[in-house]
Formats: sequence, C-alpha cells, structure tokens
Amino acid sequence: MKANTAISDELTLAKRDLAFEINEKGKRVAELAIANIELTFQNEEKEKRAAELTIANQKLALQITEREKLAAELIIANDALAFQNEEKKKRAAELILANLELVYENREKEKRAAELVVANHELTFQNNEKEKRAAELIVANRELTFQNEEKEKRALELVLANKELLFQNGEKEKRAAELVIANKELAFQNEEREKRALELVIANQELLFQNGEKERRAAELVIANKELAFQNEEKEKRAAELITLNAELKAFSYVSSHDLQEPLRKIQLLSDRILGMEDQSLSEKGKDHMHRILSAATRMRTLIDDLLAFSSLNIAERKFEAVDLNIIIDEVKDELKETIDEKHLTIVASKLYKVRMIPFQFRQIIHNLINNSLRFSKPCIAPHIIIESRIAKGRALGEEKLLPEASYCHISFSDNGIGFDPEHKDRIFEVFKRLHGREAYAGSGIGLAIVKKIMDNHNGIITATGSPDRGATFNIYLPHESDDESVR
Repeated sequence: MKANTAISDELTLAKRDLAFEINEKGKRVAELAIANIELTFQNEEKEKRAAELTIANQKLALQITEREKLAAELIIANDALAFQNEEKKKRAAELILANLELVYENREKEKRAAELVVANHELTFQNNEKEKRAAELIVANRELTFQNEEKEKRALELVLANKELLFQNGEKEKRAAELVIANKELAFQNEEREKRALELVIANQELLFQNGEKERRAAELVIANKELAFQNEEKEKRAAELITLNAELKAFSYVSSHDLQEPLRKIQLLSDRILGMEDQSLSEKGKDHMHRILSAATRMRTLIDDLLAFSSLNIAERKFEAVDLNIIIDEVKDELKETIDEKHLTIVASKLYKVRMIPFQFRQIIHNLINNSLRFSKPCIAPHIIIESRIAKGRALGEEKLLPEASYCHISFSDNGIGFDPEHKDRIFEVFKRLHGREAYAGSGIGLAIVKKIMDNHNGIITATGSPDRGATFNIYLPHESDDESVR
C-alpha cells in the first residue's frame, strides 16, 4: 500500500513537471513568434536601410576612403546578421517541433501570462529603443563619415544587451522553478489549512455540546439547590415537630407507665383477692364476671406495654452494631423456651450473616415474628419456621423499593401457619389492624406494626406474602455495606 502511494506521488510530480515543461515550451514558442515578427520588421528596416545606403553610396561615391572602409564593415555586419537570421530560423524550427510536443501543456499559462505582460512591456520598451536606434541609424547613415565611433559603441551596447537578455532568461527560468516549488508549498499549506479548518469545526461542535451540557447541569444544579433548600426547610420543620412529638411521647410514656399501670395493677390485685377470699360466696356468674375483669385488665396491660414499646422506638438511641443473626435468634429462643416447647415449635436457621443493626430492636423483630407464627399456627400441627438470609444487589431481589446498585441483606422468615389473604399484605403492618377476632387469636394488634417501625429505623423494608392455610413469609431487606465484588 505504501509502495503504491509512493508511485502515485511520483506520477503526480512527473505530471506536474511535464505540465511545467509544456508551459515553458509554449512560452518559448510565443517568444519565438514574437522574435520572428521582430525579425521581419528588422528585415524590412534593413531593406529600407539598404535602399537608403544605396542612395547614400551613390551620393558618397566621391567621399574619402574612410567611407569604403565603413561600407566594408557594414557588409561584414550584414553577413553576421545573415548568419544570425539563419540561426534564428533553426531555432524557430526547433520551437515548432517543441510546439507539437507541448500541445496539451497549458497549466501555468495564466501565471506566465502575467510574466508575459511584463515581458511585453519590456519588449515595447526595447522596440521603442530600436526605433530610436533606427532613427539614429538614419542620422548615422547620413552622417556616416563622422559617426564610425558611435557605431562601434552601439555595437558594443548591442552585445551587452544580448548578454543582459540571456541573463534575464536565466533569471526567468530560476523564478519559474521557484514558482513551481512555491505552488507545491501553497498546495500543501492549503491542505493543512483544510485539515485545521475541519478540526476547528469539530472542536467548535464539541465546545457547543459541552456548553449545552454545562448549561443543563447548571440548570439542574439550580433546581437541585432549590429542592435542597426546600428539603432543609422541611427537615427543620420535621425536626421541630419531632422535638415536640418526643416531648409528648415522654409525657405519654410517663403517664402510661405510672398513671395507667397503677389502676390496672389494683384491679388485678383486688380481683385476685376477691376470687381467693370470696370464692365460696360468689355465684358461678359472679366468678365468670371476675375472670372477665382479670382477662380485660391483662389485655389492657399488654396493650399499654406494646404501645410503650411502639412509642419508644421514636426516641430510643439508635446505636448500630455488627451482630451475628444466629446470636439474636438463640437469645429469642431462650426467652420463648416454654412456649416453644409447649407448641413443639421447630426453627431452622441457615446461611445467616453478620448485619449492622440496633441489637435490642432487631431482637424485638425476631421475638414478635416468632410470637406471630406461634399465635397463628394451625391446630394439631406442630409449627415450623425457616429463617434464611443472603447478600445481593437490589436489582437481583425483585423489590421495586430497593436501589438497583445497592447491597442488601435479605432475611426471609417463613412459617406453616394459617396464612392470610394476599389483599391484606400491607394492612397487617398497621397499628390495631387485626385480621381475626380477639376470641379466636389473642394479641394487641401492634406486634407487626412495631416490626415495621423498627425496619424504618434501620432504613430497611419488610414485606409479607401468604395465602390462607398455606403459611406466611416475611421478607426483611437491610442495607448492607460490602466490598465483595461477587455480590450480584
């Protein structure tokens, strides 16, 4: 490929050289034509001069021998001129042959035309000089006797003029060669300018695109700053509301833990005493009423404890620690050992990881979920719970609320209980929302709401799936900081 390119470049240069030579030959042909015209004019002038010389010779027949000598010199000059004319004819023949070869070589005519205009001006000047010289020659012929020295001077000047003409021709050839080199350099510079112009166009387009991107980003930044200012205002408002809410919660907690608990303790205490001391005197209906009072007081106390637990989640210190899930599950199993043994509950936990959490709150999640499975287990069937976990990217977990590129610890909690209707999957996390009557299943209706609140504190998500008589599954998604590139 490079060889072909080099050959192509050489052919291009050869064509340019050939075009230049053809143009040069064309110029020479034009100059020869002009020279022929001048020669014809000179011949006519010579004929006139010869006629005048004949007349002068007739008039000068009696002149001194000096005239004869001058006539002899003039004859010699005429012979030399005849020889020059023959040389010019030979050159004309050569130029005719050159014209036949240079028929198609015309590329530099316009440039040479300018030079030819200059040459024409010079030729005009020379013609004027020749006319002057012709006039002088006429005068010289009339005054031939006394002007021999002037003729010799003029002959010498003619020789000098011829030398100058040869020198000028050489200079013209040099200038022509320099002009060819200058044209090549100009063509190269034009190509470079076109390349630079194209690069400048591309650079301008890129600059326009970058300016557009900057303007867009500046507009987006302005909008983001406005949104940030609005969010900051909202945060300040919410912070003020949170301070007020925390104060109210503290007051509520104090009232709940003291003012409400004390009457309940007295009701339970007095009811127990009545049942113990007046058991013989009470009728069966009275005993039933007393047992109902005790049951209502117990439910009320449980409800107050759950409400205290739910409200304390807003004001509790959120201290996150990296805790092994196996340890949390083992602690909850120890707390519920009697109920687990009574119900013959089986818990299978596998592939559990360490997760950053608030330990006592997450323990409450596991406690409430196990209690929930025990409370809604099927009669005459031993409850069975499976707990599993894995680390994965949000995009692989199929949950819309998760960030696709963030890492999460997904904990699934499945049981074989009575399940629930899928249309209630969000309702079960609301406070005091019960899917079953109190007579069938005990509880305050706050347990899963507490779980949801704790997940909010952990910036996590909990969802539930299930169907009637086929158990329920709770999916917990906790943010997880991981450097493991294998997590997908």
